Amino acid sequence: MLLNGTSPPTYHLRKASVRAAHLFEEAGEGRVRCGACERRCLIPNGGKGFCGTRYNVDSQLYTITYGSISSISINPIEKKPLYHYWPGSRALTIGTWGCNFTCPWCQNYDISKKKPTQTDEIIEPKALVRLAEVERCQGISFSFNEPTMLLEYALDVFPLAKKRGLYCHYVSNGYMSADALRLLVEAGMDAIKVDVKGGEQVVKRFCGASPTPIWRNIGLAKELGLHVEVVLLLIPNVNDNIDEVKEVARRVRDTAGEDTPLHITRFYPAYKMINTSPTPLSTLEAAVEEARKEGLNYVYIGNVVGHDYENTRCPTCRTLLIERYGFTLTRYTITPDKKCPKCGESIPIIGEPLRTIE
Repeated sequence: MLLNGTSPPTYHLRKASVRAAHLFEEAGEGRVRCGACERRCLIPNGGKGFCGTRYNVDSQLYTITYGSISSISINPIEKKPLYHYWPGSRALTIGTWGCNFTCPWCQNYDISKKKPTQTDEIIEPKALVRLAEVERCQGISFSFNEPTMLLEYALDVFPLAKKRGLYCHYVSNGYMSADALRLLVEAGMDAIKVDVKGGEQVVKRFCGASPTPIWRNIGLAKELGLHVEVVLLLIPNVNDNIDEVKEVARRVRDTAGEDTPLHITRFYPAYKMINTSPTPLSTLEAAVEEARKEGLNYVYIGNVVGHDYENTRCPTCRTLLIERYGFTLTRYTITPDKKCPKCGESIPIIGEPLRTIE
C-alpha cells in the first residue's frame, strides 16, 4: 500500500523524520505487515518492526528515520567496494540508524545497533543533492548501516540526484523486498553492492535471516539493469570453509554472471567478535583462487592494502589493467572502448576514471 502525503497523528509521532511508509498492507485487528524487507514484520497497533525504524499507528505504517543521518562522509567508490563502476570517483555517503540483520561482526555496530528515534534534525533531499554537488562528488551512496532503513528517503533523493547527473547506489545486505528493489530502480538507482555473508546456515545462525531473498535480489538487480558487485567477508571459523567459498562463487556466477566482481574481504575484530583473529592472508588467497576456478573472471581481495589481488587483470591474458593501492587508483590502461590494450578482450567497466592515470 502506498501512502503518499499521509500525515501521522500528531499525538503519537510528530518529528520531521516521521513520514508515511511506502510498502505495507493491513493485516486485521489493527496490525500491518511491513513490505520493506523480507522479514515481513507483522506489527500490532502501537508497535514497531524488528529494525526499529517503522511504527504502526492506527493501522498505518510510518518510518521515523526519513532524512535522519547518523553518518555522512565523502568516500572513494572503491571503498564500497565497487571496482567496475566509475573507478576513481567519489560518492557522498550517508547512513541512518538500525538494521534488519543481527551480524555479531558488524563494523558499524554503533549506528546499526542503536535504537532509532524520531528527530527534527534531518537533511532534506534537495539539500543532500546540493551538498554532493558542492563537494564535487560524482554520486550518492546509501551505506554504513543497512540502507533499506532509508527506503522512503532514497526514493525522494534518487530522482533529484539523477536530474543533476549524479549516480546513485546502495551498499546493502540485499534483504529488501523485491517491491522495494523495483521502486529503487524506478527512482534512479544505478548500482548495488551486496554482502552475501556466507552459506545458508551462516546467514540463518548469525544474521537471523534466509539467504534465498538475497540471491533472488542479486538476480533481479541484474535483470533490472543495475550494476552489481558482491562481497563475501571471510571470517575465521564462521564462513571460511573452502567448500562454502566455492558455493558462493558458483551462485554469483549462475545468478549474476561470470563477469560479476566478487570481493573476498579480510575480517578484522569488531563488536561481539573482538576476540576473533583477522582472516589469515593465506586463507584469502586460497579463496580467491578457488572462486576463479568456479568460473568467475574478476575476484578480488579486500582489506589488504597493496596486495596484487586488489588489481584488475585481463581474464584472458592477465595484463594489468587497473592498479589500486587501497582506495586509490595508481594505473588505468583500459582502452576508451573498454578493451584490454594487449589482447582486445572486452572489459566490463562502467564509466571512465575521474582523472587520467598512466
